[in-house]
Amino acid sequence: MERMYRVLGFWTGIMAIFFYLGDMYTTALIFFGQTGFFILLSYLRLSERMYIYVFGAYLTVFFVGFTYWSTFMMVPGAGME
Repeated sequence: MERMYRVLGFWTGIMAIFFYLGDMYTTALIFFGQTGFFILLSYLRLSERMYIYVFGAYLTVFFVGFTYWSTFMMVPGAGME
């Protein structure tokens, strides 16, 4: 299970590099933080059940944050020119 967290760290790191190269610095910092979190977590040698609980908590925080952002912070039609 710890290998899957290293895989998650790898892909969030790749996405962070893409965001950085696309001049999206805030998003890149968020993804670099997630990369560090996943890599650090992969070396803690937790039980498989604990890895599942941590991933469930991570998904909960992500979905709550994403829903809040898309509902209250995004301006409708802001990307259209």
